[in-house]
Amino acid sequence: MIDLRLLREDPDRVRASQRARGEDVGLVDALLAADERRRSSSVRFDELRSEQKALGKLIPKAAGDEKAELLKKAGELSAAVKAADAEQDEAAEETQRLLLQLGNLVHPDVPVGGEDDFRVLETVGTPRDFAAEGITPKDHLELGELLGAIDTERGAKVSGSRFYYLTGVGALLEFALVNAAMAQATAAGFTPILTPALVKPKAMEGTGFLGQAAEDVYHLDKDDLYLVGTSEVPLAAYHMDEILEADRLPRRYAGFSSCFRREAGSYGKDTRGIFRVHQFDKVEMFVYTTPEEAEAEHQRLLEWEKQWLTSLELPFRVIDLASGDLGSSATRKFDCEAWIPTQGKYRELTSTSNTTEFQSRRLSIRMREDKKVRPLATLNGTLCAVTRTIVAILENHQQADGSVRVPEALRPFLGGREVLEPVTR
Repeated sequence: MIDLRLLREDPDRVRASQRARGEDVGLVDALLAADERRRSSSVRFDELRSEQKALGKLIPKAAGDEKAELLKKAGELSAAVKAADAEQDEAAEETQRLLLQLGNLVHPDVPVGGEDDFRVLETVGTPRDFAAEGITPKDHLELGELLGAIDTERGAKVSGSRFYYLTGVGALLEFALVNAAMAQATAAGFTPILTPALVKPKAMEGTGFLGQAAEDVYHLDKDDLYLVGTSEVPLAAYHMDEILEADRLPRRYAGFSSCFRREAGSYGKDTRGIFRVHQFDKVEMFVYTTPEEAEAEHQRLLEWEKQWLTSLELPFRVIDLASGDLGSSATRKFDCEAWIPTQGKYRELTSTSNTTEFQSRRLSIRMREDKKVRPLATLNGTLCAVTRTIVAILENHQQADGSVRVPEALRPFLGGREVLEPVTR
């Protein structure tokens, strides 16, 4: 959440951010009114309590009618104090409720608009000209079935639509990708972490996933726990309610977890294969740093993602997402989209977000510097979303006979295999 002082001092900036996101601008005025009520009720409570304490000192010294009058006034004050306390609590709750609905402030360089209004920052590599090679490209599912790597039919039989099995070299390819991604992350100074797949409501709400993304979240009612859609959630909550020393920042973590998403708003989209599924594994980068260093760290995360995709020899582009497509916690977000030959377009493989102090304020994570304590900044970046990366590798590196060339950087993690060969079933 944002700093209430900033809201009070520059409400127009917050209104402009809400407008850019396509969100309710009226929320700003409602929050300002609730905050004013919270502050005035707090002052009123303090004044009444002070008066009550002063009166309490006079009563033992009084006698007769004077004492009776003071006791009567004490009773009235007691009721007023209770009412002011209730008003203070109610106003504070209303302020917090509205504050949690407000998105992070949009970075001034972010293009304004919706999903299609992104800005292309860079294009890396050139898509293959399959026609010039005399090849009609197969899609990833056909290739996966030829390789004995992907089985969506049995996935649907056992679990329903958007589930799958990775078998044979498909399973080995997942392990290779995870190990290669972790090797790159640890070489860059990240601490590897295996995170919980279930988290408490505070962790999910604190990272901003119970707002716009709530419909995609799986909730276990009996236990009041949430299945994570990304290890960003447990990584962000890892230092919840803690104070970190500034001289030990940045803290960089590479989390591996299974991820679960309802894909509630994607009916009819990407129904074939494993591009958009309900369960997948992912290596996620997460950073705690100072607010002053956050933008530079965001660029570093993007460079690590570009390094990863380049090592896999995938053509891709980098886009600066538009304001209406950021999600509530990000002030700015970059996506790396790989070329998918059979779709004839670029599709998201990695994403990195600068959430500034938004998550740390909600999760009560602070930093201590020169004996002063203040919120820090958090950032996240996908290094490898396994299923989508498999899609991109199979389609971009396929050969005429249905085999798939293994990118050189991945070969040591696949037992030296240079090619994935079709299998006979």
